[in-house]
Amino acid sequence: MKVAVLGSGSRGNSTLIWAGNTRLLVDAGFSGRDLARRLQSLDIEPDSIDGIIVTHDHGDHTRGIGVFARRHSPPIYMTSSTHTVCSQLLHGKETVVEYDPAQPFTIGDIYVEPFVTIHDAADPVGLALIDESSGLRLGIATDLGRPTTQLRQKLSTCDFLILEANHDELMLHNGPYPASVRQRIASSHGHLSNQAAARLATELMHPRLAGIVLAHLSNECNRPDLARSVVGDALEKAGWTGHLEVAQQDHPTALLDVEDLRVRSNTSQLSFL
Repeated sequence: MKVAVLGSGSRGNSTLIWAGNTRLLVDAGFSGRDLARRLQSLDIEPDSIDGIIVTHDHGDHTRGIGVFARRHSPPIYMTSSTHTVCSQLLHGKETVVEYDPAQPFTIGDIYVEPFVTIHDAADPVGLALIDESSGLRLGIATDLGRPTTQLRQKLSTCDFLILEANHDELMLHNGPYPASVRQRIASSHGHLSNQAAARLATELMHPRLAGIVLAHLSNECNRPDLARSVVGDALEKAGWTGHLEVAQQDHPTALLDVEDLRVRSNTSQLSFL
């Protein structure tokens, strides 16, 4: 299983998952042209994408779904409520497959387990994606108002996590947003802070967890070095020494091989727990 965050933040979010012969995008929050450019920078042809899974209807996750699907023909997977809200992005020529947020489904070599999240969208979900050949499990959890019991259950055995670290609490409090926006971001239907992400990451860590990418950072109320420091320090104190990085808004991460990271992580964490 391989993964690359194509970009993440308030101006766009998309992640590439590659397992076996199947390549998926989770969300497509950049223009169709920009998505293609980001994929090609990783030597991935846009026509090779087998599907787009949409987690919720907000524009920074859906902006390019229609154009990319019309140009490169992958089916779009979304819930019925998300489909309704996103109808203006679609021209009717796309293949849309509606999924139930409480029911798993399979796309090629990838088994998908959606789960409901708490966020101010029509029908928001997080995802666990399993490589059916290797059993490797990858979790994606951004746009979280607060962690739920179901989220913890779905992500507790993941080999790799993409986890929201949206804002620093002090920077948000002193930031440029109106009070109503600050309250929305910090609410139980908004976004996770660095501090909340650190607590969740330490709850979810286990010996097989090979890597974490911190995602959906606010440009105005966070900094990559700050997010990495807060979450990384908490994980280090708890004894975890896996791969940790921060996704950027303007360019993709490297294409990360989860099995390779897991082998290296197990070697360095022989005494963990």
